[in-house]
Amino acid sequence: MPVAAPFRPPPDGGRDSAVLILVGAGHDGPDLLLTQRSPGMRRHAGQVAFPGGAVDPADTGPVAAALREAVEETGLDASGVDVLAVLPELFVARSGFRVTPVIGWWRRPVAVAPADPAEVAAVVRVPLADLADPANRFVARHPSGRAGPAFQVDGLLVWGFTAGIVDRLLALSGRERPWDDQRVRDLPPGVLGQATGT
Repeated sequence: MPVAAPFRPPPDGGRDSAVLILVGAGHDGPDLLLTQRSPGMRRHAGQVAFPGGAVDPADTGPVAAALREAVEETGLDASGVDVLAVLPELFVARSGFRVTPVIGWWRRPVAVAPADPAEVAAVVRVPLADLADPANRFVARHPSGRAGPAFQVDGLLVWGFTAGIVDRLLALSGRERPWDDQRVRDLPPGVLGQATGT
């Protein structure tokens, strides 16, 4: 089964948003900052995601939006983040968001936790080595027939848009390890019951 990231270049329209792909030096090597959205959210409830959200009129652009959202969601200190790159926009068709990924280095990490429990249920730092572990990787299949990379790490199911970015990040950074892309699992009904997006 082909493994394809669930995003594509944006068409006209859609709402501008940004996510922060924050890499830090963790206890077990480089790690990523991820959030789990609260189960009561209207969109993407319960899903694991990068900190981020819509670009507000007061934001000066996607970098400002990604950092602001990360602060609001996790309590991150934005002054301790060095922005390394701004990637081209991607489009999440089901939610209509044009997403600009912003890559940052967590130069001065601080303790993080859900800053607004109504929006974020959990904040975690996941080692890249755990994400690259072939035992934690598989292909997630949506009932629509769409399929894409997925990860099961520390009790978290990472799929959809976020997993697609993690998959590419591992490959481009040279950290990807050979894994069985023929191991296919249907998305659990509980996840689908929460999901209104990708």
